Amino acid sequence: MIENPLFWATAVISVIITGISKGGFGGLALLAVPLMALTISPLQAAGIMLPILIVMDWVSLWAYRKTWDKNILMLMVPAGIVGIVLGAAFAGKVDDHFVRICVGLIAVSFSVYAVFKPKGRKNRVKGNPGVGGLAGIVAGFTSFIAHAGGPPFQAYTIPQELEKKVYAGTSVIFFAIINFVKLVPYAMLGQFDKTNLTTSLILIPLAPIGVLIGVGLLNRINQALFYRILYGLIFTVGVKLLWDGLV
Repeated sequence: MIENPLFWATAVISVIITGISKGGFGGLALLAVPLMALTISPLQAAGIMLPILIVMDWVSLWAYRKTWDKNILMLMVPAGIVGIVLGAAFAGKVDDHFVRICVGLIAVSFSVYAVFKPKGRKNRVKGNPGVGGLAGIVAGFTSFIAHAGGPPFQAYTIPQELEKKVYAGTSVIFFAIINFVKLVPYAMLGQFDKTNLTTSLILIPLAPIGVLIGVGLLNRINQALFYRILYGLIFTVGVKLLWDGLV
């Protein structure tokens, strides 16, 4: 059992924010691993979060089982698996400090991109299989390292201008498959020991609470302001991880 009270504080916040992300604020789950990595190893944080994410994913599958884009999944899922293989090879050969630097870079770069992303480039992305394959690889890699596959997935799929439910279903199925595939390399890296699994089981009941909060907040707050605040927090945590990893 992890006894650090600061870890439990960051873990509770991480799981609730991940639930809020699943409840309608896509992309915010990026905060979970960097926040927990302030107190424990980044890979251990990712290992604890994976069972929680899988529970959320498989519950969501029922709601979106009939609305998804076959072509996007056939393009991005194999590419995502390639990214997972690269992530597993990378994570198994470096120490926690280097992984902490990488997670910090992911958090900083994606939060900056989310706030200042360039406009008017949809035509270069729409229907471009090369971009889709690259986005899938990056999504698989960043998902393995920090469960941060959302931004690269969205960078390709949002310009496809899918109907809202089709986009949501495609996203749910993609990450359900990706997270399930990650079970094998995570187990090989020793991330499903008694401590991590016990911690995951303790935190799982918080997941639906976060989802309900997300659903309730969706139409009641200024979403643009909410996103900027959360991405600002992601940026701050990313900078702290970079500092810790470098120093």
